[in-house]
Amino acid sequence: MERIKKALDRAKKQRESEKSTSSDNSEGGGRDLSKHTSAVPEDEQNIRYSSTKVIDISERALKNQRVITGIGPGPVTDAYRMLRTKVLQRMRQNDWNALAVTSTTPGEGKSLTAVNLAISLAMEVNQTVLLVDFDLRRPSIHNYFGYKPEKGLSDYLLTDTPLNEILFNPSIERLVVLPGNKPFLNSSEMISSPKMIQMVEDIKSRYPSRLVIFDLPPLLSTDDALAFSPFVEAILMVVEEGKTQAEDLQRAAEMLKDYNLIGTVLNKSDEQTKEYYY
Repeated sequence: MERIKKALDRAKKQRESEKSTSSDNSEGGGRDLSKHTSAVPEDEQNIRYSSTKVIDISERALKNQRVITGIGPGPVTDAYRMLRTKVLQRMRQNDWNALAVTSTTPGEGKSLTAVNLAISLAMEVNQTVLLVDFDLRRPSIHNYFGYKPEKGLSDYLLTDTPLNEILFNPSIERLVVLPGNKPFLNSSEMISSPKMIQMVEDIKSRYPSRLVIFDLPPLLSTDDALAFSPFVEAILMVVEEGKTQAEDLQRAAEMLKDYNLIGTVLNKSDEQTKEYYY
């Protein structure tokens, strides 16, 4: 943790220095950011994606993956709107813009929750969202959009592929996805690498009105989620009814006691009411 804290401090100082340099060279001559996140061609005012790939995804494909834009109006969509409202309230009250979604163990629905929450947040007129697949050992976010990316986060880290060649817009306004593709076996080491830290700081600070959602690995499976916790302001835990063990949830909560665990999402619940089910 001490190594990560030092790396974060270095990244912050470097970013402040770069801002000062950019100001001093406002008429030209600043550094080339073509291989960094600040080159991401996202225009928040007009939502034009001149370089980011726009992927045409059918409603049927989304429905098959239980993505809310393919489901249409109904209890599931309403449940995610309620979750969106609660998340936005907490994030805006504290002026936070980086949220991690995790679970205790695999298979509890964290990635689908991250996808549907990101889409629901992007439906806010004044809100843009970047969804980042940070489950480095088992990247899966692209599967929910029925899309197989040629390049992913691993290409940025290992071969200096510019992010604007990796990002895609899934034909959902105000939503951009940073996918993974190749798994990392040394994921915890990559998370604390200077290049990863710089990238995360860049995408968090690029646009003031953008929320960044990180889909993290399960907390008890690897140390990745815990190692990444200092990079985000808030964490959302997904639990599955009938599967998540109470002792696992207690262990996870204890591990996150020094961070802002803003709530839990009960997934696959059997509880039903006249109007809603979750």
